[in-house]
Amino acid sequence: MSTAYTVVTVVAALWVGFSAFSLLRGAPWVVDSLAAYGVPRPWWPWLGAAKAAGALGLLVGLFVPAIGVLAGVGLVLYFLGAVVTVVRAHSYAHIPYPLLYLAPVVAVLALGAAA
Repeated sequence: MSTAYTVVTVVAALWVGFSAFSLLRGAPWVVDSLAAYGVPRPWWPWLGAAKAAGALGLLVGLFVPAIGVLAGVGLVLYFLGAVVTVVRAHSYAHIPYPLLYLAPVVAVLALGAAA
């Protein structure tokens, strides 16, 4: 396991975990956007839990690689879904935000495949 893979995995997990925490705590800069995109409020805890599980899965993947791959793929699908949601809401200026979370997860998967 390379140092780069370990560092990028931990950083990505912390970044996604921060996103999950912000959603679950109801940070206005997160929930206001979700409301504007038309995401139903009952989905918010599930979305936050999915991100938290993905972040935890990335960390577990340092010791059980299959879990890390599954978590990474799940997070890629999650954030691609977020991009689609933003586009469908015609909030084109917000497209970079889910991509900022997607990029490190893709980097984790790429570094893991190279190892």
